[in-house]
Amino acid sequence: MKRLVLCSRNKKKLREMAELLDGLGFDVTDLSPYPNAPEVAETAGSFIGNATLKAATLAPILGEWTIGEDSGLVVPILGGAPGVDSALYAGKHGDDAANNAKLLAELKPYSGGDRAAYYISTVVLSDPVGKVIATAEGRCHGFIAEELRGSSGFGYDPLFLVPEYGKTFGELPPEVKQSMSHRAKAFRELKHKMKE
Repeated sequence: MKRLVLCSRNKKKLREMAELLDGLGFDVTDLSPYPNAPEVAETAGSFIGNATLKAATLAPILGEWTIGEDSGLVVPILGGAPGVDSALYAGKHGDDAANNAKLLAELKPYSGGDRAAYYISTVVLSDPVGKVIATAEGRCHGFIAEELRGSSGFGYDPLFLVPEYGKTFGELPPEVKQSMSHRAKAFRELKHKMKE
């Protein structure tokens, strides 16, 4: 069975991605079995650039097929912030509470349609020599709630309001999020390309 390495050490992301790639006949893992894999600096300035950096840099080092993924939250009224710096928005990488607090503070003057936002996920598949074979992108549109709601998911999920359900990703069951999220859409497209 071919191995497919997700260029991430984020366990929550890994679980989500492994489920989304189920049925392709790959042994899907993250970087845990590769303790010497270097951290790839996300310096490209774009989601697709960062995902490409991860996949193409690590593939030849590991000698495996790799998937690089970069995702984040875009709020147009804030000029696209948090954007590619979504995980670092408040200054410390992965501090969800601080990131959410900063977003709420920045959006305080705005209401209604001005609070529109979308999650974006870009995925890049590289062969073992570092050649990009396929790319995909998914988006999920919604609004930023005025307070944290729910405790499911991670990142900005308790603030990301999905209009069809009137609930945040933090309140919706994981299987609902899984069916419609930005990452689900990106991986569905990638899976389709991989089958071809």
